Amino acid sequence: MSHLFGHDQPLNVQAGGGHTLSFVGMFDPRVRVVAACLFAVVVVALQQIEFALGALALAAITLSLSNLPLRVTLKRMAAMDGFIIVMLVMLPFTTPGTPMFSILGAEASEEGLRHAILVGIRANAVVLMMLSLLSGMTPVALGHTLYRLKCPPVLVHLMMFTVRYISVLHDEYHRLRMAMKLRGFKARNNAHTYRSFGYLFGMLVVRSLERAERVLEAMKCRGFSGHFPMIDDMAFRRRDGMFAALFLVMIAALVLLDRIYVFAY
Repeated sequence: MSHLFGHDQPLNVQAGGGHTLSFVGMFDPRVRVVAACLFAVVVVALQQIEFALGALALAAITLSLSNLPLRVTLKRMAAMDGFIIVMLVMLPFTTPGTPMFSILGAEASEEGLRHAILVGIRANAVVLMMLSLLSGMTPVALGHTLYRLKCPPVLVHLMMFTVRYISVLHDEYHRLRMAMKLRGFKARNNAHTYRSFGYLFGMLVVRSLERAERVLEAMKCRGFSGHFPMIDDMAFRRRDGMFAALFLVMIAALVLLDRIYVFAY
């Protein structure tokens, strides 16, 4: 199966595809995936900035225990922040509450500002924890992990094929674009350009469908029966149980303290 998805070396799920293991990478990938999902659910439910900051601190600690480079990780988080910055800026002006200041007649409320800060902290905490816990896992290893967690096999197969062939489709797109340029095509703001790009994407869909049919026929000739044998070395160890218990205690403490604070005030 490793050859099918473009890997010439044997699949080693625990080692994350041959990379040096970090402290986080020592644990069972299934535990890490479940922990990341639980953390996301808990953090989204937090209602107080103080405890959201606690979740962000927990994610930062986890980052320090992984092998992720700090600069690259911060760039990825900044890219995510770029998608939500407009929403965060608009929240103070669209949430009713105590007025703080006004810009061009639009009043910003204190409640809206607090909500924007809370959303920003929660989003960064979730993304940072996801990057930290899933660091070192190759797409194939992630697919195996999801399969072992009883996710629908069809979705797992679709994910793994998408990862495998997205670069192939990207190369096909560039070949079509190069063919257009060699024929003198220049993108302009006119109907011919729009029609040409429509033909381009239509041809890309047709060629993708043809390639998918050829791949399917080739797989059937090799005995494909609708599922792949999942060969990995996943094993739930004592340290995985200790990590899961400790992580569960920490996130449970966050949500309980948050709810106690809300009920008290």
